[in-house]
Amino acid sequence: MIVHLTVNASLLNSVQSFQGAVYGIHSAGKILPLVEWGGIFGPLLFHGLFGVWIAKNAKLNTNHYKYVSNRRYSWQRWTGVIALVYLFLHILHLHGWFHFEPYLAVIQPLGLGSFKPYNAASTLAIAMNQFGGVVWPPIYLIGVLCCVYHLANGIWTAGITWGIWISPTAQARASKVCTAFGLGLGFVGMVAWWAAVSPGDNEIEVAKKIEDRMYRVGVEAGYVPLMEEKRSQPDVVAEEFEAKGFVEYEAMEHSEETEELADSQE
Repeated sequence: MIVHLTVNASLLNSVQSFQGAVYGIHSAGKILPLVEWGGIFGPLLFHGLFGVWIAKNAKLNTNHYKYVSNRRYSWQRWTGVIALVYLFLHILHLHGWFHFEPYLAVIQPLGLGSFKPYNAASTLAIAMNQFGGVVWPPIYLIGVLCCVYHLANGIWTAGITWGIWISPTAQARASKVCTAFGLGLGFVGMVAWWAAVSPGDNEIEVAKKIEDRMYRVGVEAGYVPLMEEKRSQPDVVAEEFEAKGFVEYEAMEHSEETEELADSQE
């Protein structure tokens, strides 16, 4: 979550910063799904299902005990449930859960699964501005804040559970550190949220032009693959390369490099 919010917050700096960071993430290529499922979706799914079981069996006692710790325990359960629902909505809204054409053909006309990594800034802003920009922004605001609280307070409670800070003094110090961490990450989250919801139509058009220019340069330089499925359609840059026979040229150039390497080894 720290990486995700930091990358998204870079959009407030510039479209170039954000798009460059997204290119870096997608440079993993074919192993990206393994990274996503092994390092993100899989652990989140396990934590979410386990958290639902914990929340279901939790005994909330804030009606009888008004201590801050009791309230934090209740807030941890509620923010966990809200965060889980938010994450499912977030992934459906921007990525659509699954990536196969018949399914996407159904959900994309509904405004779901509309994020395109190679048009990161513009498609993110367009997705947030759906329904007049009054539906998704508050959902994301509440969801991000709940995720931040759940993480920061969860670190504190995990330290108690694992015996890292046991004494009242140690718990008080850890609470201050986790509070500072939560406030800092919350600020980054708010920057990321504002960067996504604030662009208007003019800013989105400027972002598209910057994305086209970066994509064109990246493909020509060879560090961004020509992938129309990761671009908004119609993809004018892909059409330009196809008109110039870029795909055939790229294959021929790769063949020549392979032959030169073989000759040098001989």
